[in-house]
Amino acid sequence: MSEVALWRRLSAEFIGSAFLTAVVIGSGIAAQQLSPGNIGLELFENAAATAAGLYALILMVGPVSGAHFNPVVSFVDAAFGGLSFRDAAAYLPTQVAGCITGAIVANLMFSRAAVSISTHHRASTAHFLSEIVATLGLILVIFALARTGRGSSAPAAVGAYIGAAYFFTSSTSFANPAIAVGRMFSDTFAGIAPTSVPLFVAAEVIGGLLAFGVIKVLYPGVTAAEAADVVVPHQLDHHGEESP
Repeated sequence: MSEVALWRRLSAEFIGSAFLTAVVIGSGIAAQQLSPGNIGLELFENAAATAAGLYALILMVGPVSGAHFNPVVSFVDAAFGGLSFRDAAAYLPTQVAGCITGAIVANLMFSRAAVSISTHHRASTAHFLSEIVATLGLILVIFALARTGRGSSAPAAVGAYIGAAYFFTSSTSFANPAIAVGRMFSDTFAGIAPTSVPLFVAAEVIGGLLAFGVIKVLYPGVTAAEAADVVVPHQLDHHGEESP
């Protein structure tokens, strides 16, 4: 079984991360315009678009890179042997750059300044706990499916989980350090102030570490081959062999 070339996987991670952030921020801006003053409806619109978009994006680039879009996913995957730590380290800046690009594109699509640093402060004890829980749950969903051979369900399951977590967490479930950084660059509904980002990132890392331990308890014996199917199988190209 051959592995997809790193440059192709990085391209997929960049494109997927950019689209994901554009979906999150763009739908947030649209929600504010369509339902001004109705926070509950705005959040519902934002969550629904994000869940549906995530489903489609995993299908779009998953066969190339696995559709991580998230450094925590990549490094937990590396810890289980599904990805080398060297490749995970390459994924990280690519995912962050993709998320920043997506934020800029979303701003421009709605005739906003390309970059507007968010003033939406989200740092609190409740948000910190929420991000731990949100990230823990996300990683558990992903690896439970990979461990039990149900990776084909990952696009729907991951989208559904994130959509639900918008509402059952006070932080609206970022669960992703790369998108936390990207959302700093849009002073809109989905933005986050730079001073709140370190707390979110720390919570997400803790959530990933906890998830690694819980997976070891629930699903002992996760193999490197199973981890390699995170988020969806992507070891071969669509012809069954590596392209030059």
